[in-house]
Amino acid sequence: MPHVAVLGVNGRMGRCLVRSIRESADLILSGALASPNSSALGRDAGDVAEAGPIGVTVTADRVEALAGADVAIDFTLPGAAVENLEAAAARQVPMVIGTTGLQEAAQAAIRRLSHGLPVLVAPNMSLGVNLLFSLVDRAATALGEDYDIEVFEAHHRNKVDAPSGTALRIAEIAAGARGRLLADVGIHTRAGQTGPRPRGGIGFAVVRGGDIVGEHRVTYAGIGESLEIAHRATDRMTFAYGAVTAARWIIGRPPGLYGMADVLGI
Repeated sequence: MPHVAVLGVNGRMGRCLVRSIRESADLILSGALASPNSSALGRDAGDVAEAGPIGVTVTADRVEALAGADVAIDFTLPGAAVENLEAAAARQVPMVIGTTGLQEAAQAAIRRLSHGLPVLVAPNMSLGVNLLFSLVDRAATALGEDYDIEVFEAHHRNKVDAPSGTALRIAEIAAGARGRLLADVGIHTRAGQTGPRPRGGIGFAVVRGGDIVGEHRVTYAGIGESLEIAHRATDRMTFAYGAVTAARWIIGRPPGLYGMADVLGI
């Protein structure tokens, strides 16, 4: 059975991944990585995830965490994700990256490393959200710039990046469907006398509060009508199940950069 290393095991998603792998009949947790100052170090990864002992000790050593792994799943921080991928590439361990907030330098490093290793990057591992991406593309293609696009997203109070990686990806897809770049049409702030909305602009609205798992809504506002496409996550485990599905899929793939659309075949 494939062995999986979870990188970022002490985070919300890391704990969900451990539980998801434990529930699986065809995967084995082989390694668990946490940051050097984590209180999880030295503990059993199953206990950290509140899933019961699993026989894998949490470590801050990448080499130890990746030892024996057939695939690794990373939900850490942008800086750590690239270093984790470098360590995985040195050992030819395919990587699934769900870490968000990746800046251009990190994205460039991931593209470079994917030349020699299968790497899957997705700002959102939910199967439903990735179907939403396809619907956003179709709607933006069919409805021209007479329809204004707004991307709304809401997450828990502890999420540190905004807009979310998923919201940015939605907007990138919508802009691309119209032959534009998000950098040219994105509207990230509104305050004071902003003047009329620019034609073709794609706006963002962000909410952070409580324990909201994740909500994304795309509005196409025309004259006399509007269309909304929405996704709501009510349990963080849905992202873990998607990441585990991606991990199964990427094992044995040739080097390259993949996304959840490849997993879903859409």
